[in-house]
Amino acid sequence: MTKMHSENPKISLQDIKQFEQEYEIVLPKQYVEFLLEYNGGFPQESGFKISDDEGESLVNKYYGIGDIKSNLGKVFEILDGEIPEGFISIANDPAGNEILLGVSGEYQGKVYFWIHDRVPEEEMDNMFILADSFSELFDKLY
Repeated sequence: MTKMHSENPKISLQDIKQFEQEYEIVLPKQYVEFLLEYNGGFPQESGFKISDDEGESLVNKYYGIGDIKSNLGKVFEILDGEIPEGFISIANDPAGNEILLGVSGEYQGKVYFWIHDRVPEEEMDNMFILADSFSELFDKLY
């Protein structure tokens, strides 16, 4: 499992519940635990494989909750209508692509890579599954 570097202030379960209410989503338990421990930040091991065709990328930073520069809520609002419904962006890569977490339906808890400058011919053509859970992705970083 990768180590995290975070200078973001600690948050409480109440802060997360407030965030979920405001944005009308339910965050997966594993991701809630991550937020409680780190509230975003920079992973020491940050590499991951997108797919055989797309190659690899890096987690630039994970977003957090509260009055911080990489604010999860602000990113949610900016990407509203850009990313498919039922997803929230939890991190980005150095090229401005987003790492999305499913928050509803069949995608609940699954983690995807979203290429921001590729126009999909069909919905989700510009998305690649990275892991079946947040913990799985976190553990796969190298």
